[in-house]
Parts: sequence; structure tokens; C-alpha cells
Amino acid sequence: MSRLQLVIGTKRYSSWSLRPWLALKQAGLPFEEVSITLRQPNTKQQILAHSPSGKLPLLKDGGLLVWDSLAICEYVAEMACAVPLWPENRGTRALARSISAEMHSGFQGLRQHLPMDVLEKIPMEQIPEDAKPDIERIQTIWTDCRARFGAGGDFLFGRWSIADAMFAPVATRFDTYGVKLDPVSQAYVEATLALPAMQDWIEAAKAE
Repeated sequence: MSRLQLVIGTKRYSSWSLRPWLALKQAGLPFEEVSITLRQPNTKQQILAHSPSGKLPLLKDGGLLVWDSLAICEYVAEMACAVPLWPENRGTRALARSISAEMHSGFQGLRQHLPMDVLEKIPMEQIPEDAKPDIERIQTIWTDCRARFGAGGDFLFGRWSIADAMFAPVATRFDTYGVKLDPVSQAYVEATLALPAMQDWIEAAKAE
């Protein structure tokens, strides 16, 4: 049995769970997965049995508890020394952390109006006004990172990084709701969805 245990929510909906799950998969670290079904009368009680914060995801490493998606990703990055999960250049790494933190704390309009559902295709004829600035800002981040740092691969900083984990749920949202994107952003969405770990998540969501 792995000493690492990741407690997550329903794969179909849980954007916060997806991020550290991808980090663990991309790092190649073995872990046990515990899934709690969301949107049920006893969901809160089940979460509290694992997580003192009452929220998911939660990483257990022996007796150590790490909660919050970004905190878990940082912890995984420190464990996975052989597989760098942040850009190696200090300045580039600072930018990657900045956009990850911006994703972590912002984009409320997008979250409210385009919730994650990896199994649906619901094209939106009209994007809600509250979500439009978020969509434009995200495209700006993506096109800037791809232009400046993307030469070494298909992801924001070329090689896959935690920044890509943080934006992976956004890629699924844009796909679900048929959001029209600039060519660079559309190619990035396609690369994210084609990632083998991402395909595994979607297939598992179908089986839930």
C-alpha cells in the first residue's frame, strides 16, 4: 500500500481534485485514491471524516495532512525531485507560480457560469458578461506563456508543469461549453485534453 492517499471528490465535477491528482500522476508517484461522491446528503459528513477543513482534496502522507489543491501540488513537487514539476529557471518559475496563484484565487465569473463537467457538451450561444473578462485574461496568459516559454513542448512552459495542472479544469470548461478561443489557446486546450492522465480522469468519470 502506498503511504500517499489522495481524497478527492466526484471526477465529473471536482476541478479542485483534478489538479493535485494530475500532479501525482505526472510525477509518477504511487498513491491510493479515496473518492467521495459530491452533492449527496452525507457528503459533508464523509469529507469531515478525512479532512478537518471540510473541503477536498486532501493528501495524507502517513500522519501528515496536506489540504488545498495548490499546497498539495507544491508538496508533490518537493517529493518528485527526479521529475521537475515547476520550470527550472527561477524567474520563469516565479511567473508559473504567479499564474497558478491567480488561477487559484480568481476567475469567479468563469467558475460561477461555466462549472466543470467533463462528461457534458453544452455549447453556449452567449457567454455571460461576468465570465467574458476571465476568458480574455486566461487566453492572454496562455498565449503569452506559449509565445515566451512554449518552444520545448505543448504546454504553458513547454514541458508540463503544475501551472498546467491549475489550468486543466479550465481547458475542460472551454471544451464543455464550446467557448471560441484564439488558435494558440485552442491548441493548448486540445493538448491538455489529450494528456494520457487527463484521458484517464475522463474515462474514470464515465465509470463513476
